[in-house]
Amino acid sequence: MTAIRLLLVDDDPLVRAGLSLMLGGADDIEIVGEAADGDEVEALVDRTRPDVVLMDIRMPSVDGLTATELLRGRPDAPQVVVLTTFHADEQVLRALRAGAAGFVLKDTPPADILDAVRRVAAGDPVLSPTVTRRLMAHAAGNAVDTRRTRARARVAVLNDRECEVAVAVGSGLSNAEIAAGLFMSVATVKTHVSRILTKLDLNNRVQIALLAYDAGLLEEQGDSGH
Repeated sequence: MTAIRLLLVDDDPLVRAGLSLMLGGADDIEIVGEAADGDEVEALVDRTRPDVVLMDIRMPSVDGLTATELLRGRPDAPQVVVLTTFHADEQVLRALRAGAAGFVLKDTPPADILDAVRRVAAGDPVLSPTVTRRLMAHAAGNAVDTRRTRARARVAVLNDRECEVAVAVGSGLSNAEIAAGLFMSVATVKTHVSRILTKLDLNNRVQIALLAYDAGLLEEQGDSGH
């Protein structure tokens, strides 16, 4: 099995050393580089070609949010897992909207951080529906109506079946669970998810889930009793 190539980005050398010690000891993880600031990330990615970037949010020159946006806008972008000290943080939500595949807290047990890196490398976002709801609730405020209007305009390009799949993704269901619930094959579900990503110009399932929340699709699902 090919090792997962991991890039560590954190302005605290002790945190980097700790992560390198914790994660580098795993047989299937290769630490290919370390960066102390977001302004170093793009050049390091070009040089080391990581599969996953573990990205601190708060850094002195270029923060992890900006670095994530720049990375996820590139072709063949690595997956990004955001490192943070807070569960409910506006910057975490913005990083997820920018294309990060999930986040882990800095005090997360080493085994769970390893699991997050492995899952993201395998294309599985590290974000439970509960955490997504908490983040969305935290972000609620004056901008909600504007965000909902924009989100509804975006999802309007989806057909009914794609909307159903988007809602299922937002509910945290796997492809197999969606297939069973909507009476279609797993291959068909994957096709629908790919089309949704293309139509909405999104990076991953986390962004589909966030857009479904923004548009109020999951509330409607709950209200209608489905």
